Amino acid sequence: MSTYFAALSDALKAAGIFQPCLLLDLDILDHNIALVRERLAPGLALRLVDKSLACLPLLSYIGKALGTNRFMTFHPPVAEAVLKAFPDADMLFGKPMPVGAARAVLANGAADWSRVCWLIDTEERLAEYGALASELDIELRIAFEIDVGLHRGGFTSPQALKALPTQERLRCEGIMAYEAHAPHIPGLFGGPARALEQASVSAVAFAACLSADQRRILNIGGSKTALLHRGGVANEVSIGSAFMLPSDFDTPGLDGFQPAAFIATPILKVVEPMLPGPAAVSRALQTIGLFPRKGCYLYGGKWMAEPEFPVGMKPNRLLGLSSNQQFMGLPSDASVKPGDYAFLRPTQSEAVLQHFGSITVLSGGSIVDRWPALPMA
Repeated sequence: MSTYFAALSDALKAAGIFQPCLLLDLDILDHNIALVRERLAPGLALRLVDKSLACLPLLSYIGKALGTNRFMTFHPPVAEAVLKAFPDADMLFGKPMPVGAARAVLANGAADWSRVCWLIDTEERLAEYGALASELDIELRIAFEIDVGLHRGGFTSPQALKALPTQERLRCEGIMAYEAHAPHIPGLFGGPARALEQASVSAVAFAACLSADQRRILNIGGSKTALLHRGGVANEVSIGSAFMLPSDFDTPGLDGFQPAAFIATPILKVVEPMLPGPAAVSRALQTIGLFPRKGCYLYGGKWMAEPEFPVGMKPNRLLGLSSNQQFMGLPSDASVKPGDYAFLRPTQSEAVLQHFGSITVLSGGSIVDRWPALPMA
């Protein structure tokens, strides 16, 4: 692994990049794309999660590789950008939007929102969207959020779905189920496999409440579970973070995937650290292992990321975190010097990919491009 990060450092220096950046290794991304292609169950379509891949060139790259034009979206400004960039995009909201947010984007006419399916989680929201469609004199596509065990909202029983009043200007296209809880269920309560099976069985019962023309979208799964589904009622799954494999996604459902993205940042200082105050305090804490004998300060910091290289680098609670100059403890035998690079692995890809404004793209050991990330606002 040290050899890999040394090569990344050489590539950054050759490209003249001496500030924090989000580095994407296309060769590893290709490896992860190939695993998705290989493991996705026959008959399941793939919907790319834009919040976890918030970069138009990145979405295009993965979409072309896997032949999909389906996207799951979570934020109207990002949805609008995707709609404009991909004329054939088919979009499903992954969370219910306040009706005011829907009204604002539908009224401004800046994008073709007819290609968007809005998510409905309660009877009250159904009524609000029905009223909005009447107010604007349009038809809106909707899907129902269903609760298959995560308990984060949505309709909790098929009977509740059956009892919903008809809204003339709303066209139901299906359901969305999410079972992110499944990989974390302990064996005492049946374990992940049982939780996944229960979620799938529950989705079947909900789908049975819909007529044949209301089942275009039968969505289930996220990055941690999508490739574990075999059979069942679903006709599509959603994947985003798996392509990057941030550390929160180190789960059995993604065995063989590799981290494709790292935060790279120059090391500004290498120090024999001392706490403010009497030197004897620092020495005493070092003796009992509560404070390191060697450390460094990074260019930037306080990211949603875990230290990866230099090996043994870690934050110290006594000095805390800083978004300006992050202190990191080092092993006493670490051989780093100012000007070297430190690497951190993101814990998630959403928001982190957007933090630096652009993504630095590596291929074949060289920096080949800078891809603009989508804005958060």
